Amino acid sequence: MTAPLRLRLDGQALTDNWRTLARMSGRAACGAAIKADGYGLGAIGVAIRLADAGCRDFFVATWAEAAALASLALPVSVLHGVREEDMALALTGVARPVLNTAAQVARWKAAGGGACDVMIDTGMNRLGLSVDALGLLEGLRVDTLMSHLACADEDSVMNARQLAAFAALAGRTRARRLSLANSAGVALGSDYAFDLTRPGLALYGGIPRAEMRDLLAQVAMPEAQVLQRRRVSAGDTVGYNATWTAARQTEVAILNIGYADGYFRGFSDAGSAGGGRFPVIGRVSMDLVALDVTAAPMAEGDWVALDYALPEAAALSGMSQYELLTGLGARFERRWISATV
Repeated sequence: MTAPLRLRLDGQALTDNWRTLARMSGRAACGAAIKADGYGLGAIGVAIRLADAGCRDFFVATWAEAAALASLALPVSVLHGVREEDMALALTGVARPVLNTAAQVARWKAAGGGACDVMIDTGMNRLGLSVDALGLLEGLRVDTLMSHLACADEDSVMNARQLAAFAALAGRTRARRLSLANSAGVALGSDYAFDLTRPGLALYGGIPRAEMRDLLAQVAMPEAQVLQRRRVSAGDTVGYNATWTAARQTEVAILNIGYADGYFRGFSDAGSAGGGRFPVIGRVSMDLVALDVTAAPMAEGDWVALDYALPEAAALSGMSQYELLTGLGARFERRWISATV
């Protein structure tokens, strides 16, 4: 069945973004975070295109995400480590665990697990072993020792503190590689790159730091079909709670999209479509959005592109760029508009 809303995905923009980030990474390899179903774009489609472009390191959050990519036979790491429930799948070699706790290290050792990655906490206090626990890694075959920046999207003193803490680990383990930089970290300079960078948001056209604004292209563009065109008289209202009142006779298009699809309520009376020509009027509801289309001959069945440039859309909606991507719902037909490289 055909969907009444679709996500137009620019494969060339995706691979161009990866190549830009790879150049910015200097001598370090450039990987790709494709967790949360490729940040909402579809992990398989993203992974195929990035692998064809030359990417050789992929990161997901869970073993279910790794299993969904198994047919591609790509080098995948699972960021959330390995629970007891994950061991049967993990020992098949479908992906490497990123070990985060002493219990995970012990579990992997006891099972005779092979290559793994290890997360070290350098100050974020989220996932990862403490620096004092490096001795636990003895006997492990560690491919990549990594940490994660907490404030790379800001000019924070914490960036330098974490860099210094991580750099001090060089040579203290038998890890083959070191990895610290996420998308924003790539823009902080070569000192943060180490052997491998792990961009996510920037691959998909998100702008984590101002320095990247003119370097990256939007990948995902939501489009929705017009369900109805109607005429609203001056003084009438549109949508829940009557938040918008027509100042004049207005032509209104009702689109088949809403907050259940990731087009959030923050776009109410704030978002737009068609390059700013058609403002969102009234409150965004679960499945429907209203546009003022007085200036256009738009009819039932026509398709409309929502304005969704990530930094601007984040400012309008009050949602982060990450939420705007990963919130894109399952009801979209995902349509790649350029061939695999």
